[in-house]
Amino acid sequence: MRTRGVVSFRDAAEFGSQRLQPIRRAEFARVGASNVHEFSRHMTAPGVKLWYQNPAAEVITEALPLGNGRLGALITGGVPNERLALNEATLWSGGPYDATSPEALASLPEVRRLLFAGRYREAAELAQNKLMARPITQASYQPLADLWLEFEGHERKGYERELDLETAIATTRYSSGGVGFTRECFISAADDVLVLRVTASEPGKLECVLRLHSQQRGRLDWQRGVETWHTSRELGMRGRNRGFAKIDGELELELALRVRLDGGRAMPGEERLSLREATSVVVVGAAATSYVDWRGGKRAPRAQVEARLDAVEQASFEALRARHLRDYQPKFRRLHIDLGRSGDRAQKATDARVAAFDDGRDPELAALYVQYGRYLLLACSRPGGQAATLQGLWNDKLEPPWGSKYTININTEMNYWPALPGALPECDEPLFALVEDLAESGQHTARVHYGAGGWVAHHNVDLWRATAPIDGAEWGLWPTGGAWLCLQLWDHYRFTEDVATLGRVYPLLRGATQFFLDTLLPHPDTGHLVTCPSISPENQHPHGTALCAGPTMDNAILRDLFDATAEAAQRLGVDADFRARVQAARERLPPYRVGRAGQLQEWLDDWDLDAPEPNHRHVSHLFGLHPSQQISPLRTPELAAAARRSLELRGDAGTGWSLAWKLNLWARLHDAERAYALLQLLLSPERTYTNLFDAHPPFQIDGNFGAAAGILEMLAQSEPGRLHLLPALPAAWPSGSLRGVLARGGLSLDFSWQDRRVVALAITTQRAQTLELQLGAAPPARVALLAGSNTLAL
Repeated sequence: MRTRGVVSFRDAAEFGSQRLQPIRRAEFARVGASNVHEFSRHMTAPGVKLWYQNPAAEVITEALPLGNGRLGALITGGVPNERLALNEATLWSGGPYDATSPEALASLPEVRRLLFAGRYREAAELAQNKLMARPITQASYQPLADLWLEFEGHERKGYERELDLETAIATTRYSSGGVGFTRECFISAADDVLVLRVTASEPGKLECVLRLHSQQRGRLDWQRGVETWHTSRELGMRGRNRGFAKIDGELELELALRVRLDGGRAMPGEERLSLREATSVVVVGAAATSYVDWRGGKRAPRAQVEARLDAVEQASFEALRARHLRDYQPKFRRLHIDLGRSGDRAQKATDARVAAFDDGRDPELAALYVQYGRYLLLACSRPGGQAATLQGLWNDKLEPPWGSKYTININTEMNYWPALPGALPECDEPLFALVEDLAESGQHTARVHYGAGGWVAHHNVDLWRATAPIDGAEWGLWPTGGAWLCLQLWDHYRFTEDVATLGRVYPLLRGATQFFLDTLLPHPDTGHLVTCPSISPENQHPHGTALCAGPTMDNAILRDLFDATAEAAQRLGVDADFRARVQAARERLPPYRVGRAGQLQEWLDDWDLDAPEPNHRHVSHLFGLHPSQQISPLRTPELAAAARRSLELRGDAGTGWSLAWKLNLWARLHDAERAYALLQLLLSPERTYTNLFDAHPPFQIDGNFGAAAGILEMLAQSEPGRLHLLPALPAAWPSGSLRGVLARGGLSLDFSWQDRRVVALAITTQRAQTLELQLGAAPPARVALLAGSNTLAL
């Protein structure tokens, strides 16, 4: 049975001008009521809508995204032509393939010898020719189709389109010829279908044409496009995916739409359905591919599509909408954020607010950005689906930027930074499934390329779970991508303290650790164990290549990997001998080094100031500050100062996701105004499109997720046993509140602040524990928490 308690302090401590005192249990009711009053006053949810006064002219940068983790759509809201760009999460190019190089293992010793001898360019040339994947590229995430709705002769007056994050419904409203038209669209996770309703304000005034178009190939004739088909109430298409390199496309695909008319009639035509003299129409769509898993196999996509459509055949639009909301809203409503009021700014269209955000007077847009990040994660990463790609779930190109793959040297991990603090732990499930697949496919790469046990994944992977290094030695010969993914999952356990998660993540940690126990080499100059070959993603050093031994990022990742593996083994009571080996190897990793400019070195040698790109977008060597917690202004002030110097040397400019990472780094350094300045740079027309998608440029969704997590990081930071509230609160947000944010140690937090001081705080914990609590810049205090909900008197 859960209990409620009141936070008590072992040592009295000053927080701002208020002294915190233990509360006698008899006083609990009065204190609790007071805090509830504070929350009700400060936690009025600001608006959570994106809205515009014009249709989207460009799909990726302006259309509004919908998704249920498997099926996605971008809604343009066009008049007279509406376009829905559709995606299905398993539609990638190619089929199962083995990308390992049979020449890699024999050439590996020579590459290592050349690197240790300082002959970097020779090592890079040999690595490029012998160690890289065959083929050197990977599969790409692919578009499914476009659904067009054509309203001949329609003009637009009183136009407005919106995406309501509270309901996950996109709506377009306008009038033409004195008749009002409304379109509502959502993609239901509950029923796994797309639902679109178009309504006219007058009976019989709705007339439109539905048409499908796809860039994919025909199922039987590759020289022709997909096959479209129709009946009196259905429109559909079937086809086959495209190949890449010399890998044939092996997926069949199917899309079907069923039409329900209120009045009027449907007239089938060539590759279209024409709707005449109707009052409203509801279109229900389903899609599938033949994908089973990365090893191969097939299941009939037509049967999947028919089953989904048949299951909702008798459900009204209202019933479908209600089931959609019952599934979606409890998840989205777990977290509320209020950073203050924007006045008249909140009434302006979203694109106008982005254009003016840098003046600092729109805190509601920053709060909306957090909720938009959470919305996007719910839309593109659900249990049973695929992990979020570089573009989440939304892509309209056969050759999207960087293949819209999983880039695991920062981007995929960043996609999941807001999942736990944003109270969406189930959104991590596709990432767990991805890493479990990689742990299997990566065993083959570890054996063929390195002669090692365990498993490895380099800087990119795809639907077919290829784990060999791609693109080129300068970018791809980095063996710690899989290790970083494991740490993302380990952090899930640190947040939730779920025993089942611990049992699931330990084999992944163990396998990744085994690979490095087998492949780390003693550096000939120091004896420290180092990765070789590797790179500091994706940055060249002064010797004309990125290839090196023991970059700082690798050492930081391996410290965390080895610590996590040892702790997990201890908690599970297994593998005592293996744990001892891991701890011994951890002690032999190179320590951090501070260079001649006072910076945290990116490499073992002090090359930073001489590197060809001093403002490089990656800040890989600062991994120890964030997302790791090895470096802290409180616990390791000298290293924190060196990390700060590195950030100063790097500069604030960068791509969208780079700005998001730097935002988190400055938040960890407790520099509120510098973190806020990064947010202003990111939430600008140069780095944020009008639909709030992040501009790398072009679009990458990691910037959305990274910045959403960064805003939460400015407000609450946690380690197991330690909690710091308002560590980086900028002057722009003097009063506000946050409810439902999760923290490491199995904690859930509700708190509000006024004049930059916490005035109400409730902590829910799964177990009784003692916590070191710090509010703002005040000294920390020890707090004894009871299992259940604890209210703090301030």
